[in-house]
Amino acid sequence: MWKLIYAVLLLFVCSRAQQLSSKECEDLGFTGLALCSDCNALAEYVKDQELLSDCRKCCIEDSDDSTSKIVYSGAVLEVCMRKLVFYPEVVSFIEDEKEKFPSVKVQYSFNAPPKLIMLDDAGQHKETIRIDNWKREHILEFLREKLKPTSAV
Repeated sequence: MWKLIYAVLLLFVCSRAQQLSSKECEDLGFTGLALCSDCNALAEYVKDQELLSDCRKCCIEDSDDSTSKIVYSGAVLEVCMRKLVFYPEVVSFIEDEKEKFPSVKVQYSFNAPPKLIMLDDAGQHKETIRIDNWKREHILEFLREKLKPTSAV
């Protein structure tokens, strides 16, 4: 019995040790805050074990609504200036709402799809969330929930 418990524990520790950085996950096509249950759903439709393994290395455990507790110190809204015409909701946010979020910077990057790069206290990249199809209201709601309030100076 103890050998079985030890084997399961060892398997869990080894699988967690193989977590990839958010940049590596983004390079593999896994952006945003993917839950491990999403990988399980993917496994029902996709039989590519390498893809499923990468998904599991990039996911966050679903326990205790863990993603709702994560907050960030700042964000970078990255988008290609030439493609802005295709994203009127993002343009609307930048023009009308961005000033409400002093910790959000807009960065124009050639050929970049619209995304929020979430930053920790040290200004380091923690998560990337694609916002291609988001409405302005969704961007506002997400930033209100995920950004630490800034103190008034």
